[in-house]
Amino acid sequence: MGSKPAALLAVAAVLACTPAVTPDPVEEAIGRMDLRHKVGMMFHVRPQDLQDTLYPVGGVVLFARDITDSVQLKALTDSLHKLPWHPLLCIDEEGGRVARIGSNPAFDVPRYKSMTEVGRGGVSGARKCGGEIGRYLKRFGVDVNFAPVADVNTNPENPVIGLRAFSCEPVQAGQLASAYLEGLEESGVTGCLKHFPGHGDTTEDTHEGFAHSDKTWEEMLSCEILPFKAGIDAGASMVMVSHISTPRVTGNVIPASLSRQITTEKLREELGFQGIIITDGMAMGAIANKYGSGEATLMAIDAGADIILLPENLPEAFDAVMDAVQKDSTITMERIDSSVRRILKRFENINSYGSQIQE
Repeated sequence: MGSKPAALLAVAAVLACTPAVTPDPVEEAIGRMDLRHKVGMMFHVRPQDLQDTLYPVGGVVLFARDITDSVQLKALTDSLHKLPWHPLLCIDEEGGRVARIGSNPAFDVPRYKSMTEVGRGGVSGARKCGGEIGRYLKRFGVDVNFAPVADVNTNPENPVIGLRAFSCEPVQAGQLASAYLEGLEESGVTGCLKHFPGHGDTTEDTHEGFAHSDKTWEEMLSCEILPFKAGIDAGASMVMVSHISTPRVTGNVIPASLSRQITTEKLREELGFQGIIITDGMAMGAIANKYGSGEATLMAIDAGADIILLPENLPEAFDAVMDAVQKDSTITMERIDSSVRRILKRFENINSYGSQIQE
């Protein structure tokens, strides 16, 4: 009889010395979310797509047509941030030719001729550029900038990259893109390396239709991949996968954004990228001309994408994912959770997402 109290006291002593386990806010948020809201986090859409409230989304992408002046823009971003699902606000503000705010004369912000011109100022100039752009984006309520361009400008016939790239030399392009990224992130805005595995040596534009690279993976490793590797080593938290086809790498003409070989085997596994993978815009010709919105979305998720950017038809794409989980079991809940987890871990401002969902 006397041994029982002693044993209980011993157990109590052990428990008293055991540190309390702190709940993981990300896992708690995932546990509170239903499937519809988890799937929604994997979509970034245009403001116009928000008209259908049946589709809560993880991000909203602002274009030049959505922006009038500083007062209107701040009012817009404030209203979007107040939506129940706390969407991230994103923009293409590379500087130079692609600058939704910088190209608008109503804004008093720094302007740049091109990223190639910025690159001539060296690493310090690229970091300063990223910081300046990041500070005004932060001021206007933007969370994510789809920049820097990490492509290498090696083909003078390229119709889409050109002077958007920092350099025609891969090592230098990597140093400059990494510096820009650091400046951007120091300002509190998340950057995104694009367009993996490299769009600089194509002669076609994926906005219009099919585009490809004839290089082998070994050739790409010595050129196109170097800036992405540098950016990943510098701490990039997001990489955008392009729609170019790489038949001498994959053995087929499936766009990189829909290719498991490129997205998972090369980017995630070989290069060791553990951050968020986002597709390029899914309404672009390279995808929309050949694939339906639902089909392309399922292929991208199977390939390893965490975020589907700008689907041509949001209801079709969204419902396809819901059906794939609930009806067909071709996508598991664990697969959805893995993407949601990456997104929530990176963006503290939406870590409270699950607390808003009380269904």
